[in-house]
Amino acid sequence: MSVYRRKYKYNGRVCETSVWWCSYYIDGRRYRESTGETAKKKAKEWERNRMVARTGSGFNTEADHSRFCHLAQLVRDHYRRERNRSADRMELSLAHLERTFADYRLKHITRAAIGAFVETRLAEGAKPATVNRDLAQLRLGLRLAQEERLVQNPPKVKLLKERNIRTGFVDRPEMDTLLRLLPAYLRPLSLAGYWLGWRMRELLSREWQHVDLREGWLRLEPGETKNGQGRAFPLNELPELWEMLEAQHVKRREIEKATGRIVRHIFFHHDGARAGEPIRDFRHAWKKATQAAGLEGLLFHDLRRSAARNLVRAGIPEGVAMELIGHKTRSIFDRYCIVDEKMLREQTAKLRRLPRGEQRKVAGRIGG
Repeated sequence: MSVYRRKYKYNGRVCETSVWWCSYYIDGRRYRESTGETAKKKAKEWERNRMVARTGSGFNTEADHSRFCHLAQLVRDHYRRERNRSADRMELSLAHLERTFADYRLKHITRAAIGAFVETRLAEGAKPATVNRDLAQLRLGLRLAQEERLVQNPPKVKLLKERNIRTGFVDRPEMDTLLRLLPAYLRPLSLAGYWLGWRMRELLSREWQHVDLREGWLRLEPGETKNGQGRAFPLNELPELWEMLEAQHVKRREIEKATGRIVRHIFFHHDGARAGEPIRDFRHAWKKATQAAGLEGLLFHDLRRSAARNLVRAGIPEGVAMELIGHKTRSIFDRYCIVDEKMLREQTAKLRRLPRGEQRKVAGRIGG
């Protein structure tokens, strides 16, 4: 539904009527009527009363004319208003949804249609977690469309059960092998991921203004992280990482002197035509190196899991570890901090230091 003033030409000029008109759809047919009102607020009230009289409700029957493209635009507008940083992932999900629902009117997006979409995506090889990201955008779009009264009773969008939780991590010897096989420009980034546990986008966005080599801090400002909270890591506790950043700083100065280009990002290409440019996509180089290291299937994000385990092994309290890595909830932290056999042996070895009498008590309690 909408209200507007009709335009007409008078003496070669475009003029508007003083009276507001309304436009609305019923069963796909468009109607235009004069409200007889000169005030926009009263015209909208007249329009609502007219809809109630003609349809028995104040429901916006323009939904009969609305299609999936309107839903997609609502989602994009929502992301822009909220300044959501995952807009790229949203666009990918909308592209997946559009392949199925491009020609659908909103009222025809039913539970059966959604079920068919899910079956298609799974048949294409998409994991349940990936399909859920698509369904989340559809659910958001339907909710926004309902708020705009473009759809009256949208179907409930149920997410799939996710069983593809990753458990990959690397030990230090494996990490050393991987660092040797990676291109030189990726080694500093990978080492930072292994020790800090920060997300790839968080690391790639770091500029030299975010690091203090004198005091030994690397920072993420509030609003730059996924949870919106700032974060800082004390580099002086990790000499290897600190030395790496100092070497990056020297390399930066060399490139700036040779090319006249200002290198703002901490992680950048070291040589060739792209020297000094920030790293964007390194999937091919990463895949090649992990395969050569015998770590095929390892993701850069798995370094985040490795960092969580490293912090716990070092005896750092879990609350502090969560703060350093950027986990807000204990449940998410537990998913990342996987207890492996080596850690279990390290912890249970403490039992040997107990007196034999205490060992018997512990064994009795375990035996029930």
